[in-house]
Amino acid sequence: MRVRDGDGDGGGEVTAPPQHLVFAYYITGHGFGHATRALEVVRHLVAAGHDVHVVTAAPEFVFTTEISSPCLHIRKVLLDCGAVQADALTVDRLASLEKYHQTAVVPRESILKAEVEWLNSIKADLVVSDVVPVACRAAADAGIRSVCVTNFSWDFIYAEYVVAAGNHHRSIVWQIAEDYSHCEFLLRLPGYCPMPAFRDVIDVPLVVRRLHKSRSEVRKELGIADAIKVVIFNFGGQVSEPAGWELKREWLPDGWLCLVCGASDTQELPPNFIKLAKDAYTPDLMAASDCMLGKIGYGTVSEALAYKLPFVFVRRDYFNEEPFLRNMLEHYQCGIEMIRRDLLTGHWKPYLLRAITLQPCYDGPINGGEVAAHILQDTAVGKKYISGKLSGARRLRDAIVLGYQLQRAPGRDVGIPDWYSLSEKETGVRQALTYHDFNGSAESSFEDFEILHGDMQGLTDTMSFLKSLSGLAGNDPRSPEKQTRERTAASVLFDWEEEIYVARAPGRLDVMGGIADYSGSLVLQMPIREACHVAVQRSDPSKQKQWKHTQARQLANGGAVPVLQIVSFGSELSNRAPTFDMDLSDFMDGDKPISYDKAKEYFSLDPSQKWAAYVAGTIFVLMTELGVRFTDSMSILVSSSVPEGKGVSSSASVEVASMSAIAAAYGLNIAPRDLALLCQKVENRVVGAPCGVMDQMASACGEANKLLAMVCQPAEVKELVNIPTHIRFWGLDSGIRHSVGGTDYGSVRVGTYMGRKMIKCAASDLLSESLPSCVPTLSGDTNPEEYEEHGVDLLKSEASMEYLCNLPPHRYEAVYAKNIPEVITGDAFLEKYGDHNDVVTQVDPKRSYCVKAPTRHPIYENFRVEAFKSLLTAAKTDGQLSALGELTYQCHYSYNACGLGSDGTDRLVNLVQEIQHRKTSRAGGPSLFGAKITGGGSGGSVCVIGKNCLRSSEEILEIQRRYKAATGYLPIVFEGSSPGAGKFGYLKIRRRSA
Repeated sequence: MRVRDGDGDGGGEVTAPPQHLVFAYYITGHGFGHATRALEVVRHLVAAGHDVHVVTAAPEFVFTTEISSPCLHIRKVLLDCGAVQADALTVDRLASLEKYHQTAVVPRESILKAEVEWLNSIKADLVVSDVVPVACRAAADAGIRSVCVTNFSWDFIYAEYVVAAGNHHRSIVWQIAEDYSHCEFLLRLPGYCPMPAFRDVIDVPLVVRRLHKSRSEVRKELGIADAIKVVIFNFGGQVSEPAGWELKREWLPDGWLCLVCGASDTQELPPNFIKLAKDAYTPDLMAASDCMLGKIGYGTVSEALAYKLPFVFVRRDYFNEEPFLRNMLEHYQCGIEMIRRDLLTGHWKPYLLRAITLQPCYDGPINGGEVAAHILQDTAVGKKYISGKLSGARRLRDAIVLGYQLQRAPGRDVGIPDWYSLSEKETGVRQALTYHDFNGSAESSFEDFEILHGDMQGLTDTMSFLKSLSGLAGNDPRSPEKQTRERTAASVLFDWEEEIYVARAPGRLDVMGGIADYSGSLVLQMPIREACHVAVQRSDPSKQKQWKHTQARQLANGGAVPVLQIVSFGSELSNRAPTFDMDLSDFMDGDKPISYDKAKEYFSLDPSQKWAAYVAGTIFVLMTELGVRFTDSMSILVSSSVPEGKGVSSSASVEVASMSAIAAAYGLNIAPRDLALLCQKVENRVVGAPCGVMDQMASACGEANKLLAMVCQPAEVKELVNIPTHIRFWGLDSGIRHSVGGTDYGSVRVGTYMGRKMIKCAASDLLSESLPSCVPTLSGDTNPEEYEEHGVDLLKSEASMEYLCNLPPHRYEAVYAKNIPEVITGDAFLEKYGDHNDVVTQVDPKRSYCVKAPTRHPIYENFRVEAFKSLLTAAKTDGQLSALGELTYQCHYSYNACGLGSDGTDRLVNLVQEIQHRKTSRAGGPSLFGAKITGGGSGGSVCVIGKNCLRSSEEILEIQRRYKAATGYLPIVFEGSSPGAGKFGYLKIRRRSA
């Protein structure tokens, strides 16, 4: 149902009904925006003579400065916490869930009891929630109707946090949705998110606070002439973030003034910045300004639209309301996104000058407060606004399912969150094609390009990528048809008359070796079918097609300089910016590249754009390690079907594909092995993830249907091992996000290097004290006769050991194992040993590190991988498969001992074991033989080994179904293989003339 009552400015009043009513209005604990929009609804209810009890944690002045009436009652209570912000622009997802748990879940019974008693005590006629979940349940328990007024709901916001947290606190989302389901209906505000928990929906206009003063009156009070350009700076009272950040005079265009909201009393501002009072009435100030700079929230967006104020906004990380509000801003030509890096470094001028050229065109009604008050009043006296059995949950849920289906793109399949998927079968939506579903219709599309060099090698995903490029070439960014931001940006990225270089690099399945790579182990890696494609075009800086803000920056800096512009497909399906751009001179300090530490800091300024370090970092490494100087501008398009956080090396595939394409475009002849080592530097030194080199090596040097056997000392390919035709490998994703940048992976690596240092020191001590007739040992009970000349030689090699995997298991057990501690504190280690000698990690003196298990793991893993490789060429028997499977199980439990396991990966391995050992009447014995966690552990995927037969595929599907039944998550299956970047080479393409 849609309500559009006039085009007023909110100045009307609600006609009072015959009886006096009492409203309980609950406001969520997240931000001022909820309080300011609730204020406008409350104002109309109070003006109609009703009592309104506002339950809020917001300051009282927000309400009392606008409403002076004995009918307004403020009750200071916090019943939910919203999203916990690490700073003004970043949400801490896990902290948000944990705080909600403590605020609303742990005391839930006492909250419900207290609220029911309070609602009965005030004799409430209606409960209104914006958008506190428990308020709806408390109303139901008290026998009172309830209505929600909002543009988003917390089940939608927290759903993504739950996925990122590895499905911890899943019950929070279900509880919130169940609370909302007690609500009578939802008054839905413009710029809304999917809100499937609500039974019924009524759309209302923008809720906007009214103006009290004219533009000229406000400017006169502030002493600002009408001709002066004014920007209002509003970050919700957190302008001092990050710590030490100072606003500077030169950040504004000449003659401009900036009105600063929320500045602290002690904060010093330049003369062209004006500090506003804490209780300043923001709508009047916005209407008196020429543009606004701030973060997106409902309050700022609605008032910017209402007063046609151009809005320069900076993304917030991990707040899922934002894309919907951003789209509304951009639709009405009212918004420009500022890159966070430019905000923090003061590069404001191009954005502000661009903003005042906008012509905001929102002409919809802005009297949502009045309309909502009318509906709430009618509901309180018993009017029924909703009827019809198909107008409720099923209709809305079907719309959500359809929306998720439509988001599916080739190679980036989006699973419908389980809390939205109840009616998936009822919708009858056609399943979208995957990246590898290719038909003849694409033939003409990729043939729009002339291939000047290289061969697609029959790879259907490469054909699909060229098809997507063809679609961009014919796309008009000015078309009224709605395009994703990434496609709009990509459509103006390339000059289609010039050459484009395309590279492809696959992800990898870690069959054996895993975290033992940085200890020098033999590893066995299989390149998977999913891959990343990168297209690169170089151009003269004066001729490069540039985005508007990039062009404005160039003009402000006085001329054309080499610029890097990157578009990453898939950003709309994750929480990151779709574009990145920079001047390549930012990588230089005079005539030399900046340091790795400065490059890492450069990309860490903005979490929404940190992804660009994997792409642009390859340019920096080429400059630093090979001395390459890039005098041309560069445009890069990244499109990956390797899913992130699944433990299948999505980052390595991006790095390898990016560097391969750039090398091709600039005529750099880099061998695949060398390219992999350079890409490892990107990950270690620019991104800051302490990974080994096997991921990059597998992506660069692998071949289809073969295992890359490599000794990581540092990266020597021994051979490419054919996978026997009777053996098959699968990857199964646990749904728990994995990151090699995580603390677990890093601390295990530190523990491993600590163990290596302890062993080397022990060997040195033994060597220095050794004599042919008497050799002291670690344990003091070793027979001196064991130390003949060859024993001394062993001690020499062990004292100078570079790679822990070079120590055989029997030597470890005989000489060193007894004296490796289970755990040691960082300060105790540093005091005794000085340093752990690892260039990519640091020892934290305040932490305790597990040492014994991380030290033991690579020593035994290297032995297991050697045995696994030998067994692959053994006779084809069930005994062969059983032995291979046993080695994978041993590897898996060794990961767990190190602290790198997870509930999800354990569950998948246990399911494989159950199926392998269950009693069955089927002949032929088991078809699955083993499984192990992969890569960096702590979630991600498991590798399963089994027979290459139909029955094993059926059992993999059974595992999928059983895992979903237990967890609610349907695992992605990785099967099949494809060539590495070196084998693929590169394509040089140019669009054919019409």
